[in-house]
Amino acid sequence: MTPGLRRLIAALYGLAAHGIFVVGVGAMIVNLHQGMRFSLGTAHGAAAWLANALLIFQFPILHSFLLGRRGGALLARLAPGGLGGALSTTTFAVIAAVQIAMTFLLWSPSGIVWWEPHGAAALVSNGLYAASWVFLLKALYDAGLPLQTGSLGWTAVWRGEKPVYGSFPTGGLYRWTRQPVYLGFALTLWTGPVWTPDRLALALLWTTYCVVGPRLKERRYVRRHGEAFRRYQAAVPYMAPRRRKAA
Repeated sequence: MTPGLRRLIAALYGLAAHGIFVVGVGAMIVNLHQGMRFSLGTAHGAAAWLANALLIFQFPILHSFLLGRRGGALLARLAPGGLGGALSTTTFAVIAAVQIAMTFLLWSPSGIVWWEPHGAAALVSNGLYAASWVFLLKALYDAGLPLQTGSLGWTAVWRGEKPVYGSFPTGGLYRWTRQPVYLGFALTLWTGPVWTPDRLALALLWTTYCVVGPRLKERRYVRRHGEAFRRYQAAVPYMAPRRRKAA
């Protein structure tokens, strides 16, 4: 494969990862803010609940699979010319972005609104919602934006290099909680101002994944980093933030 073709493939994967990411996150911000009321889904009644349940469960199931050993092997085959391994983080970001976009664009709203704040209550609710997104963005930054956004893979291929993976993060928000990204993600689910049964169902089930899912990730970290990660586990709480203890 010529260097020019490798660069073209890298650019296409990067464009897909970042473009779909913007669409998916944009839809997530708007729809969580509005209680999952604005979407393209058209199902009604039992069909709507079934369709929405599929949207809810497809994200944690596929997300967890792709983060595992078998999922990693699959990702390594999803690019031409032997570039699958180097582009695996980008491919993962593409799939995750598609999953998010599907959930928030194809949701079928129930049309039921339990509570929508006004006046001072709306200001407080919107402030909390904005703060949750600031927290999540900070957590993604501390975790390493190149890895989290998928740019690590395609930029390495563009330069003709192998991706360089760092150790597990310990700075920033990771000084107070081992899972700030999952915590921030959960906060966005619960702080939107408009409450509907749709948003409650999504928040309950995805928050459960945010609490349980990282346990699997930490098992992989123990296998990969050994005693160093065990010391970090002993010093920093799993989810509820507090100042880290001496390791």
